[in-house]
Amino acid sequence: MKALRFERSPARFAAAMVAGRLAGGGGATVGPLRLRDIDDVELPGPDWVHIKPRLAGICGSDLATVDGKASRYFEPIVSFPFVPGHEVVADLIEPAGSSGTAPGSTGKPDGSHRVVLEPVLGCVARGIDPVCPACARGDLGNCERIAFGSIPPGLQSGYCCATGGGWSTAMVAHRSQLHPVDPAMSDEAAVMVEPTACAVHAALSSEITDSDTVVVLGAGTLGLLATAAIRRFTPPKTLVVVAKHDHQRRLARQLGADTVVAPGEIRRAVRRATGSLAIGDGDVVRLCGGADVVLDCVGSSASVADSLDVIRPRGRVTLVGMAGHTSLDLTPLWQRELRLQGAYAYGTETLADGTRRRTFDLAFELVAAAQLDELVSATYPLRRYAEAIAHAADAGRRGAVKVAFDLRQEKERNR
Repeated sequence: MKALRFERSPARFAAAMVAGRLAGGGGATVGPLRLRDIDDVELPGPDWVHIKPRLAGICGSDLATVDGKASRYFEPIVSFPFVPGHEVVADLIEPAGSSGTAPGSTGKPDGSHRVVLEPVLGCVARGIDPVCPACARGDLGNCERIAFGSIPPGLQSGYCCATGGGWSTAMVAHRSQLHPVDPAMSDEAAVMVEPTACAVHAALSSEITDSDTVVVLGAGTLGLLATAAIRRFTPPKTLVVVAKHDHQRRLARQLGADTVVAPGEIRRAVRRATGSLAIGDGDVVRLCGGADVVLDCVGSSASVADSLDVIRPRGRVTLVGMAGHTSLDLTPLWQRELRLQGAYAYGTETLADGTRRRTFDLAFELVAAAQLDELVSATYPLRRYAEAIAHAADAGRRGAVKVAFDLRQEKERNR
């Protein structure tokens, strides 16, 4: 099988850090990521199955890994060598003689059918019984056992040496990780389900009410999906989206933003929306009041600082984009009694009426209703991985949103 494999190499990792600073995605050409012919991944145990990716997305955490920007925090919860790729729609390949009871079974003679991967490697996938308290609640993203059990450490498929990942022609998954894809749903729509689930979780965990003014900072993939999720599941009084590029502004309005502004206009826009007063001058301007909720979908030092500048006292800031290393003055967090929280992955959500539903079920609904397949801008075969990663790293400036690997092309080439 062919796979893009990330190997443990301090020298190549250092080279990726340098190249990544020069150009986003530059680490793909000099870093530890290499296209390899490797053996098929073996099934780790019972209830594990082989899947063959069709499309696999490239996300911000993947780019941070390739460019040597990922935090050392992750070291104990990944295992090498790993194949990246956790945004995956795939064909599930049933073994010969299977009963055909797997998720999404279509009764095809070859035993294959399409599934979307829920990549978190929680207690059930790890063969741990009893499961941890988080998994018992259905909050898989908070699993306390992601470095234990019957498989090596790995917070998700795509970061574990035993599972493989979507940037390959084959990988394995636990049956509990798989969601069937309706035949009417395109592969492009299906590959958007996992990132949409992240956005749905972020929107619902932010506890937005219908009287709130909400700001979404950033209009890349996560920001646009968060905009769509907020509009569908927890619509506020006013939704302001900060978008840098023209196509992002158009899509943000299409997906439900009331106001869309450029990055330099955020303070003025929030001041108008909330009637807040501004204090300071020059480079030090912040609002005395501000938005009720901010979702930071960028994850940079600058975006977190902007979030703290435009949030009202006792407001809520949710970090949706992976923040990584930041240098911040947290004085406003203390002085204004702000709530700063993260939003990672997914599991089970509590809706406004008190019902509990799996995040992925809500994500499937949102992808179909908002036609989020339209956000898939470009696909590449594995052999052009450096181009694909460079495109994803520069998606905004190049008028793109989601860039993915197309493994269907690999299947055709290997026939």
